[in-house]
Amino acid sequence: MTRSLHAFRYWLKLYGRTWRGTIVISVANPLLFLVGIGVGLGHIVNLSHTTHSATLDGVSYADFFAPGLLAASAMQTAFVECGGRVSLAAGWSGSYRAAATTPMEPGEIMAGHLLFAAFKLALTSAAFILVMELFGVIQGWRALAVWPAALLTGLAFAAPLAAWTVTVRTYGRINSLFRFVIMPMYMFSGTFFALSQLPNGIRLVAQVLPLAQGVDLCRSLSLGTASLPAALGHVAYLLVCVCAGIAVARVNYRRVLHG
Repeated sequence: MTRSLHAFRYWLKLYGRTWRGTIVISVANPLLFLVGIGVGLGHIVNLSHTTHSATLDGVSYADFFAPGLLAASAMQTAFVECGGRVSLAAGWSGSYRAAATTPMEPGEIMAGHLLFAAFKLALTSAAFILVMELFGVIQGWRALAVWPAALLTGLAFAAPLAAWTVTVRTYGRINSLFRFVIMPMYMFSGTFFALSQLPNGIRLVAQVLPLAQGVDLCRSLSLGTASLPAALGHVAYLLVCVCAGIAVARVNYRRVLHG
């Protein structure tokens, strides 16, 4: 554990030097979405008197959209941290290779990076929730409940991503993952509209996507509509993703760094 903390401190120190370059994609970009779509487009939606566009699940569009975007933002942060960055670190001139020449084990290298990913997810999610409070779309204890839900959603992507990208050496494959997996989930996991609006077959597929689970968990906690069985179901699903990702990552990190 001590060696994992050394790895964590390395990534934290690096982030202290480069955070200005990542703040746009991690925080500002989602917040612009919240202002532009949640508040701007939401105002137009709320002025409409049609059954489907006046409200979603009986709430304003901003209240509906913001927690969904929070979950999607956590996924995006996980992709940035455990996507290309892990692949670069595992390359022949990367920091993983340097760390592997020390007594540090591959599992400790992995744990240190995932600890930093959790830190970054917690930080960016907290900033996002603060803005949600400023816009009045979340209040009081609900913000405290949504924060760990967003963190868990991000980790459900971070661990599997690290397990896969540690074996990847070309950006083309990572870009393909973003285009054909991450972006479709971003668009069709209930972030922008209710899944009930999708055709039956597509809806059934969308409901089992990890992001859809995170969106539903964050949204129900934010709106105060969460039931204990449903929330526990979402948490269990996301925890399985985290644990499975860590288990595979341990194997892949050892194979890549000691292979």
